[in-house]
Amino acid sequence: MSQVTLNAAQIAERLAAIRKIIAKAKRFDTFFAILGLVSLMVGVLTLTALIADMAIRGLPRIDLDFFTSFPSRRAANAGILSAWVGTILVMLVTALAAVPLGVAAGVYLEEYAPKNWMTDIIEINITNLAGVPSIVYGLLALGLFVYHFGFGQSILSAGLTLALLILPVVIVSTREAIRAIPQMVREAAYGCGATTWQLTRDHIVPYSSAGILTGVIIGMARAIGETAPIITIGALTFIAFLPTAPFTGDPPAGLFDWVMAPFTVMPIQMFNWTSRPEADFLVNAAAAGFILMLMTLIMNGLAIWLRYHLRKKIKW
Repeated sequence: MSQVTLNAAQIAERLAAIRKIIAKAKRFDTFFAILGLVSLMVGVLTLTALIADMAIRGLPRIDLDFFTSFPSRRAANAGILSAWVGTILVMLVTALAAVPLGVAAGVYLEEYAPKNWMTDIIEINITNLAGVPSIVYGLLALGLFVYHFGFGQSILSAGLTLALLILPVVIVSTREAIRAIPQMVREAAYGCGATTWQLTRDHIVPYSSAGILTGVIIGMARAIGETAPIITIGALTFIAFLPTAPFTGDPPAGLFDWVMAPFTVMPIQMFNWTSRPEADFLVNAAAAGFILMLMTLIMNGLAIWLRYHLRKKIKW
């Protein structure tokens, strides 16, 4: 009887010890949950405060004339026509250069490239390039595109510069999206006699398109707000004209003549206004910053909508 009582006491003691361990673990779990929530709220509230400050200061300045007027030395007459048009054209060149090249490079490295030391070196360099400061890309583009290839301080030079900037991001995200595809998809395709190209075209790229778009969203969102590489290649801070539209003018402009035109972009215009001492120019900069954020959100929203519809169409 004493032995049975002793065993029961030991069991009760061990249960109590287990409860203490569980309670201690729950306290740590609660602590880290609160810490994570506080960290999240600090970032979110800081961003919300900055956006609210830009909106409060800039919204009264936003009207149709602000979008349709060129920059001016008078703050009341200054607009962002050349800046937002230049931003859209530069982003167009960036997307056309970076997305096909980045996706193709990611597909090749993941599906075609042999696994050897050369491929490992390329993969390491691509990963490291994603963390290189943007000013380095500006210096590279200054020597390569502006002087060596003779593109000058043009929309083409700016678009290619930002394409180089986001190319590692697109490549890495493409590879990660492809790796998420189950291996059984490849085995089934090869089992049916498909070639690597047929597998890539009909299965790999369609199934990974949602993940690839995520990387493109991140890259384009970074590119649209970059200032350092654009300044390095010589973007204009004051420009009161637009690139010539195709087939207009005398003689008529060519279809792609606009890519060689001088340009400015929204971040450069904001930088120019914030460097001026008049308070009204700071209001203009706040309005331009708010519009730039809306442009980024619209671009991201469109990409998210495309990703959603691509996911709905995928049939495993």
